[in-house]
Amino acid sequence: MMRKARAATTKAVKYNDMDSDLSFSQTVSSGKDSDEWGPPEPKPKAKTAKRTVEPKAPKEPKAPKEPKPRAARKPAAERKTQAPKGPKDSGSSGLAGTRRKKVEDKAGEDKGETQTYCPQKAEKSGPSSRMKEERVSFIVSEAHQADRWADEGSSQAELRVKKEKVKEEDFTFDEPCLKKQKTSGACLGQPTALPSSEAQSLRNELNMNWNMIQLLSTLTCVEQWVCLNVVVLLREENTVPFMVRYRKEMINHMDADAVRDVQMVYEELCSLAKKTQSVIQTLKKDGVLTTELEQNLRSCQSANELDHVYSPYKKGSKLTKARRAKALGLEGAATALMETPHSLDLRACVKPDTEGLSSVEEVATGVEHILADMIAKDPDTLTYSALKDKEQGKSDIDKFQLYFDFTSNIQRIQPHQTLAINRGESFKILTVKVNIPDSVKSDFTRWCINSRWRPKTFAREELNAIIRNAVEDSYKRLILPFLTRGYRTKLTSAAEKESIAMFVRNLRQRLLVGPVRGCVIMGVDPGFTHGCKLAVLSPTSQILHTDVVYLNNPGQQREADKLRHLMIKYSCTRVVIGNGTACRETESFFSDLISRRYFHPLDVSYCITSEAGASIYSVSPEAVKEMPDLDPNLRSAVSIGRRVQDPLAELVKIDPKHIGIGTYQHDVSAGALKAALGGVVQECVSFVGVDINICSEILMRHVSGLNAGRARSIAEWREKKGPFINREQLKLVKGMGPKSYQQCAGFIRINPQTLQRYVHKSAAKKGKGKTGVSVPNSFNPLDQTCIHPESYHVAQRFLSLVGGHVDQIGSAALRNCVESKVRTSCVEDLARTLDTTPETLQLIIDGLTQPPGFDIRHSKTLTTHFHIFFKRHLQALERN
Repeated sequence: MMRKARAATTKAVKYNDMDSDLSFSQTVSSGKDSDEWGPPEPKPKAKTAKRTVEPKAPKEPKAPKEPKPRAARKPAAERKTQAPKGPKDSGSSGLAGTRRKKVEDKAGEDKGETQTYCPQKAEKSGPSSRMKEERVSFIVSEAHQADRWADEGSSQAELRVKKEKVKEEDFTFDEPCLKKQKTSGACLGQPTALPSSEAQSLRNELNMNWNMIQLLSTLTCVEQWVCLNVVVLLREENTVPFMVRYRKEMINHMDADAVRDVQMVYEELCSLAKKTQSVIQTLKKDGVLTTELEQNLRSCQSANELDHVYSPYKKGSKLTKARRAKALGLEGAATALMETPHSLDLRACVKPDTEGLSSVEEVATGVEHILADMIAKDPDTLTYSALKDKEQGKSDIDKFQLYFDFTSNIQRIQPHQTLAINRGESFKILTVKVNIPDSVKSDFTRWCINSRWRPKTFAREELNAIIRNAVEDSYKRLILPFLTRGYRTKLTSAAEKESIAMFVRNLRQRLLVGPVRGCVIMGVDPGFTHGCKLAVLSPTSQILHTDVVYLNNPGQQREADKLRHLMIKYSCTRVVIGNGTACRETESFFSDLISRRYFHPLDVSYCITSEAGASIYSVSPEAVKEMPDLDPNLRSAVSIGRRVQDPLAELVKIDPKHIGIGTYQHDVSAGALKAALGGVVQECVSFVGVDINICSEILMRHVSGLNAGRARSIAEWREKKGPFINREQLKLVKGMGPKSYQQCAGFIRINPQTLQRYVHKSAAKKGKGKTGVSVPNSFNPLDQTCIHPESYHVAQRFLSLVGGHVDQIGSAALRNCVESKVRTSCVEDLARTLDTTPETLQLIIDGLTQPPGFDIRHSKTLTTHFHIFFKRHLQALERN
């Protein structure tokens, strides 16, 4: 899922004027292995670097503060889950920039799409002119919650959006809310402490060094007991809509988006554990796995960390400096340097006839490389380096013009900017750098030398020099690239998540627009050359008539007469116009006719709706199967009309990516986007509910617990044996097991009005089905509500308590009885009396008091289309 940074040519080191910030390139040279080990070279007196441009002289660096006294180093077991805190050094802002990259106009012309997303076009001065140089940079920003980053481990050196608390409420389709959490204690008697057996079982199953539930809670900002319940429910194959509606008390009233977030992170951690096991098996097979390396692999908390530890051992990679030094037998010397430096004699390792061990200097260099590798793979060191990188940045945003010389604080950069920069980089227009302040390096070096990698006993000066050199080499050659890659990966991941969240919000809003029922509708697909395609639809979305009229050609009066004839013949009072080509001309034509009361005595009004995806759907296999005799253009008109009659039922037939609900859909993970949008469709369809006797097979596929196979079996059962009389008959359908029935039953409705339209077949024939499955053949009024069959016994007891009957469901009399009882006794007291939870009882109360045919979309959106109808109608009358 996470996009890695593109390799590029070597970037020159750049010194900025401001506060002597050192700008490090994100990428390394593609022509030379920076990790290859060889005999040591004499060190120059001053640092030098190749430059493409003449650098400005750096200012004198500020004198670092003296480090505070530190306590004795904790045992390894105590340092495992918490990073030690070092002294804060007031460093300057870390800048991340890009090298300027010139692209010829010809390259820009070859990639037309590149020009579309390039923030500023090239300035042409002739055939050989070049595009303006572009440059993008990020500023590493200050961490406001340093303690939390230290606790979260190295994988948590990333940006986080603050999770705001919102007022608790039942599931709603209004603006999406954040994760709902309780920090003051457990909810409704749920355990605040993790059951050790469950937590230990998960840990043993994954075989990692971290606790799954603790890490999941840290990454998602959801309490541990809630995370445990969500994981258990997911492992029991419960769907998100089922958990949100019928297991509220277990998930602490979180909404669907929050549960999906926990689910996604849980799946990522499981995938990480699986990949770690595969890496360990590969290394074991290659004979390079050591106990220390295995522990480092099992401690990784992200894919980026795992790649960092595993990359030197991949097949095809060059032998690293550390591995070459280990092959020469210097690992024991490196261990002795940290454990017992007083007994270490480097001269004893010298072998004049062996390359790399021919002198004390070569031995010391080899030990340095081994220590540098140990430092770069140490979880505590990676955690601290990422933490200090967060602390030292500033929050200023440099002035920039679009993406030319764009420099930004890493916490301030917007998701869409990240995706745009990534796209420019993939087109080889931009080259991105993450620049980290020099103060981070100095503070990190002091911490390593004085605390984490300090020898246990007294070491001679020449041995201390080896440790200092190893720390500097590890930071420059190993840790710095790890940090910069990590920032790019996490920025991209956060941007992808925000982009997908925008898709989710827009799709939910589009699907849950209130339907326009009870009237004949004319769908209009406007056009110039090929005319306007018409489809007259009955109140139940049946096709009554299709035609084509040419409203923008001579002879408009004849076309107006045809329209009037169709409108009066079918009593059509609503016109739905697609928003594509010729939309405004068609709107003007209908508006003029309405203003002149041309359709009198009918009171006609119109609206404009999105036709995104209608053309794609019109040639899809589903459309061909549904409307085999219609021209694809006429199918588009039918789709446009049905989008107003029942948006949810029509839009589920179209791939969400084609509905026009977001941006950068080609730059985010296709799998993550598909899973998120599929989850939203399932959520919306399930919570609105479906009338099992009239809904389409395509709509049934998206009900919680159902899939394409089960939906097909239900449709076939319905064709052969007539309508379903109760929910229990679903158990007779092929492929419907106990778990599938549990997940879907609460979202399926048996509407008594629909049943009255059918001629019931004999009960004996109805009873045939699965062997050993016995179901009743009578209608149960509770089947028309959102109450789950597992709570029917509670609903019956509650009805007896209030003095009502199931036949009164939805009536004013029963509503008054229920409301009176709730006023005298609160829901919590009634729940204790009925031996159930307040959430379940509240759901029962809602189901018993909602009017027949209740639609959650009407209660939330107030039928937006009718509002548009009347607004358009009034505007037409005003123009008259």
